[in-house]
Amino acid sequence: MRLAADGISLESVTKYYDPQTRALSEIDLEISKGEWVSIIGPSGSGKTTLLNLMSGLDIPTSGKISIDGVDITHLNQKMLTRFRGENLGLIFQQYHLIPYLTALENVMIAQYFHGTIDREAAQIALERVGLGHRAKHRPAQLSGGEQQRVCIARALINEPNIILADEPTGNLDMKNGESVIEIIKKLNGEGHTVIVITHNMDIAKQAGRVIELVDGKVISNSPINAGAPISRETNQIAVRGT
Repeated sequence: MRLAADGISLESVTKYYDPQTRALSEIDLEISKGEWVSIIGPSGSGKTTLLNLMSGLDIPTSGKISIDGVDITHLNQKMLTRFRGENLGLIFQQYHLIPYLTALENVMIAQYFHGTIDREAAQIALERVGLGHRAKHRPAQLSGGEQQRVCIARALINEPNIILADEPTGNLDMKNGESVIEIIKKLNGEGHTVIVITHNMDIAKQAGRVIELVDGKVISNSPINAGAPISRETNQIAVRGT
């Protein structure tokens, strides 16, 4: 079910967790092939819910989500799992590595969804993130930054068109966080569409566009002015047209 990457489209997407809890309200978004978009907003604004919907880990209460020209809101669970495995790479704040498997084996886990195992491809994925020499190490033998890079390698193993990252540097120190962002920047430069949730304004500013959510609604959706200063007082990023 791998198709040419046409980008991501959300039309009037709303998500309720119960009749009194609305996480997202009438979200309309277009994310083009090859874009790097940052999603910002306060805790509870709906950022992770939005990412979960775009990744097919959750389904909207109403509205339509299209990825690569496919309306994923109408896929059954089996089809959705296959589509996600072939087209999306997911990176989370928590590493979700299996502790008794090596770095190489943790990367290979993503291949099981395709029914094929390719140790060489997994090794190459680790080398892409600078961890080829740590392939036989288990998570407990790796630093936080190295564990996150294993997660990135795992996200890349099936050569996805789109990378979705939820606070990928949230558990890392500055140095390791910068290394992870450099990898993400390189992936975007290679043509991958990248969507990153972050509270870090310095990271958000590196994207081509910033989408800001507040109370489940998009309140800002604009390209970033190159070199625009960040206001530490307001926690805002200068954007074109503001």
